[in-house]
Amino acid sequence: MEFVEVDHLWVNYGRLVAVRDLSFVIPEGEVFGFIGPNGAGKSTTIKVLATLLKPARGRTSVGGTNVALNPHAIRKHIGYMPDFFGVYEDLTVEEYLHFFAAAYRIGRNERKTIVGDVLELTDLKHKADASVEALSRGMKQRLGIARVLIHDPKLLLLDEPASGLDPRARIEIRELLKELKNLGKTILISSHILSELAELCTLIGIIEAGRMVAEGSLQDIYSQLDLKRIIHVQITDLTSDLMEKIGKLNGVASVERNVDRLVVRIREQDTSVEDLHDGICSLGARIHMFQPEAMDIETAFMKLTEGKTA
Repeated sequence: MEFVEVDHLWVNYGRLVAVRDLSFVIPEGEVFGFIGPNGAGKSTTIKVLATLLKPARGRTSVGGTNVALNPHAIRKHIGYMPDFFGVYEDLTVEEYLHFFAAAYRIGRNERKTIVGDVLELTDLKHKADASVEALSRGMKQRLGIARVLIHDPKLLLLDEPASGLDPRARIEIRELLKELKNLGKTILISSHILSELAELCTLIGIIEAGRMVAEGSLQDIYSQLDLKRIIHVQITDLTSDLMEKIGKLNGVASVERNVDRLVVRIREQDTSVEDLHDGICSLGARIHMFQPEAMDIETAFMKLTEGKTA
């Protein structure tokens, strides 16, 4: 089921066109990674879905409900976390969450249980009595996610949730997002940390100058660009004849000999990593090491974009 639909969206800031004829869909339960340089239109698109901006043209819907026509109904089903958000620094963590629970009109009797559950999920229970002002940036980011979960939204709109965090805090946020994914939340997340998006997201949208330049699964995007998968192989007693035979296996684009290994590039639409392994073994080779490289989202991003902004 297509839970989020963006159809021919245009957004202007005066004469500046920030989003140009943008279209994409996010099925229910999927994690959509929004990638693009600063000024590409990511935050603007997220603000439209969060009911904070009205588009010049186009239609957006969440769960079949038109966002522009039914903003109050939409807000019940979304949790929006901007890239920079304010906190009420004279409150404790628990008081802060109780405040927002009340704002969402959650009954007094339910609030304590819900706040406790959210603190547990975001691993903030030990900070419940701490002043918000005293939290590290990483803890504040976790608190921001806890806040958007208070009313149990179906859709999370997370704009750069790992921005400015140290490596440990980024890993902790990523693990939290994986848990939310496992809980069945539909998530739209923008980030500049491309490798982490590749690990977390089921779908990717690459945007530049307000236009979508590629969309789909990572494998779809790699196939579109005809990117080759690289596998490093060490073979005992490698001969030139064996190397030539490997180069003729189905789906092999090239074979190069480095100092201590072969670098084999394959077209994954024609063969798989596993089939390559079986094919090399069928030639009588004794494999000492077989190491596929992770597909590189940074390479796809650089190939598809030119550094333009809206």
